[in-house]
Amino acid sequence: MIVLIRHGETEWSRDKRHTSRTDVPLTENGRVAARAAGEWLRGRDFVLVLTSPRARARDTAELAGLRAEVDDDLVEWDYGDYEGRTTADVRLERPGWELWRDGCPNGEPIERVGERADRVIARALEVDGDVAVFAHGHLLRVLGARWIGLPPEGGGALALDTAARCELGFERERRVIATWNAR
Repeated sequence: MIVLIRHGETEWSRDKRHTSRTDVPLTENGRVAARAAGEWLRGRDFVLVLTSPRARARDTAELAGLRAEVDDDLVEWDYGDYEGRTTADVRLERPGWELWRDGCPNGEPIERVGERADRVIARALEVDGDVAVFAHGHLLRVLGARWIGLPPEGGGALALDTAARCELGFERERRVIATWNAR
């Protein structure tokens, strides 16, 4: 089983601003939600715990009571010129813009995000036991899509709130999403 945990709320996530490289700290609500995620994880035994290098993900793991190893593949999708901007703001200059279809100028192609998600999945499958992953909304949505064999764009159909938890597992040998966006 792979358990995914999105980082707790930040000012930028609360305001729906695209946040990748900018390391925005958790709000007090985000810290409370991260502790609550820890309550949900209590009693589970993880053989591997991974986190994005961004403080918001590392802090969420720590507040949840887990010691995590940093994995650079878990950074959020690089939004390039749209870093810090909202979708509504971008659409003022690019009507109809959609991240999953159109990407971001000077940002990371979605295919590269998918490649990073695939490496995280491969790493998780190498260990014998449960894995916890602390990261970001869009990256985790891509990871969920890749887990069930969808292209990276398939993550656009998987809503994911801050501090939400997901479980990826198996039904017999088939990869399945057992739980998604639980709070």
